[in-house]
Amino acid sequence: MTDIIVYDPADFHVHLRQGQLSRLVTPHVAKGGFNLAYVMPNLKPPITTTDLALAYKQSLEAIDPNIEYLMTLYLSPELTPDEIRKAKKAGIVGVKSYPRGVTTNSDGGIESYEVYDPIFKAMEEEGLVLNLHGEVPSDPESNICVLNAEEKFLPHLVTLHRKFPKLRIVLEHATTRAAVETVKTLGDTVGCTITAHHLSLSVDDWAGQSFHFCKPVAKYPSDRRALQQVIYEGHPRFFLGSDSAPHPIVSKSTATPTEGCAAGVYTSPILLPLVAHLLESFGALDNLQAFVSGNGRRFYGRTRGKDSPKAVRVVREKSKVEAVSELDGIKVAPFWLGKELNFRLGSL
Repeated sequence: MTDIIVYDPADFHVHLRQGQLSRLVTPHVAKGGFNLAYVMPNLKPPITTTDLALAYKQSLEAIDPNIEYLMTLYLSPELTPDEIRKAKKAGIVGVKSYPRGVTTNSDGGIESYEVYDPIFKAMEEEGLVLNLHGEVPSDPESNICVLNAEEKFLPHLVTLHRKFPKLRIVLEHATTRAAVETVKTLGDTVGCTITAHHLSLSVDDWAGQSFHFCKPVAKYPSDRRALQQVIYEGHPRFFLGSDSAPHPIVSKSTATPTEGCAAGVYTSPILLPLVAHLLESFGALDNLQAFVSGNGRRFYGRTRGKDSPKAVRVVREKSKVEAVSELDGIKVAPFWLGKELNFRLGSL
């Protein structure tokens, strides 16, 4: 196989930030081969209302109007069923849940799900998707840390699905075999995103390497293999959500005795060639179209892009990842900087 044509690539989990950093990274969605971005709401302040989400969408469209931006709200105590209904009418697609303190800008995250039952019921009725950052906060007394925080979260996923069986739920950026197996046992309203970097990394790759550090952290080689295997199998409820999370190089490379480096891996500029490279490495290249487009679009009911179908050519040709992006002194380094990919994007 030389060239691959992929139709309507869609990234169902991406961070596009705000301000100058947003102006730098938003064009990289298209640069990486994608024409749909499911946008995360963990800004400062977080996107907690329909009006804020629409204003944010407008700012992204001013940067690159050719991308289809699907907007989300941040689950917070201020959210009401009426706001959910307003969001639905305005075209908002989902609500993102962050447990308190587990990742970037999650200080306002939740501590208990039960109080949000009226919100989830309204979402179920209106057809909004609940996107779950699937970790619980670390707790030394309960022996919970970054390595088992996802597995400890999974009972919450099961409970939510049982209470609201018609609510579409996505377990975001799975990193463990336990997560894969749990999602498989649940109904068709439960999907799961997998990132490109978690198909590549394990614990050894981020321990001591700040540019590979993200939340949730990559786990054991056996967990990585489980992520690869479910894509190889072609399971229809697993699809790409890059969790591409840019941070200025200074934030990624610097830690102090009191604060660690920023959590996030930035894959947007190389995303489609990177995913093709990785899927080929474990024999799943034939499932590229399903993983980066078909499965996610089907789950979200977005089977066609706004200018569909848009074809993207992936060319089998070695390309080196070497571009550090910069705007007004802000520098961002992509994943796999200095390494070679077996593919690049080509013109049609």
